[in-house]
Amino acid sequence: MIGLTIAVSGAILFSAKAIVAKLIYRYQVDAVTLIAFRMIFSLPFFGAIAIWQARSSVPLTNSDRGKIVLLGLLGYYLSSFLDFLGLQYISAGLERLILFLTPSFVLLISALFLKKKISGLEWMALGTSYLGTVFVFFHDVRVGGEHVALGSAFVLSSAVSYALYLLLSGELVRRVGAIRLVAYAMCVASAACIAQFFLLRPVALLVQPNEVYVLSLVNAVFCTVLPVFLTMIAVSRIGAATTSQAGMVGPVSTLFMGALMLGEPITVIQMTGTALVLSGIYLLSKKKA
Repeated sequence: MIGLTIAVSGAILFSAKAIVAKLIYRYQVDAVTLIAFRMIFSLPFFGAIAIWQARSSVPLTNSDRGKIVLLGLLGYYLSSFLDFLGLQYISAGLERLILFLTPSFVLLISALFLKKKISGLEWMALGTSYLGTVFVFFHDVRVGGEHVALGSAFVLSSAVSYALYLLLSGELVRRVGAIRLVAYAMCVASAACIAQFFLLRPVALLVQPNEVYVLSLVNAVFCTVLPVFLTMIAVSRIGAATTSQAGMVGPVSTLFMGALMLGEPITVIQMTGTALVLSGIYLLSKKKA
């Protein structure tokens, strides 16, 4: 029960990232600035963990260093940036549903490039998940305007980027360790996001209302650093399969947090779409287990 509680808490906190981002956007902050603040506040935590891991682990090879840089840029820089870009145009609920399709993208990429065979159950799971997302997408297009398609494309690209990260990181995780890899990759991503800000935006944009600093700190600590390690603790206690299934609370919690904190409506179509997505991912997780 403790492990399950930790897993659910991690999933809810990570899903809250979309809510916090929406609140920050109300202060006329763009995606480049938002993600820079997120990483500025996250970097000290991941940097401290990276130094601790470096002191207590065997040195990395040059090949491993190159792979970590690539994975950090792909899995945490590009994926996060595309996600926050998309959140400027779509609801938090739709964003979470699209990101929740990541396991299905892992499966499809494996089938296309690694020649993995997809079973009938897996095809049914994929179809159910995508049908649910389409339901919510067309609902949001009708009520949210023409930019919903653009925002959804950004978030979809984010999910594909993270799926590639998961596929490419498998061997390195076994050799380097999950905590060490995440800490190093997040340091790489933080450096990229901060450098991007100074290349594309004037330094004067670092001066923001106090509310932006507070929300960015919440985004960094409670929606980035803490969920990563809660999920790792949950995996060590109850296993990856159960942790993955507990994570299904994420899209549901986002839907209700969006209604409570952002005034986003909850409709029958959204609930139906969410149920379909969760059903499809549940079938995939059972097959994987």
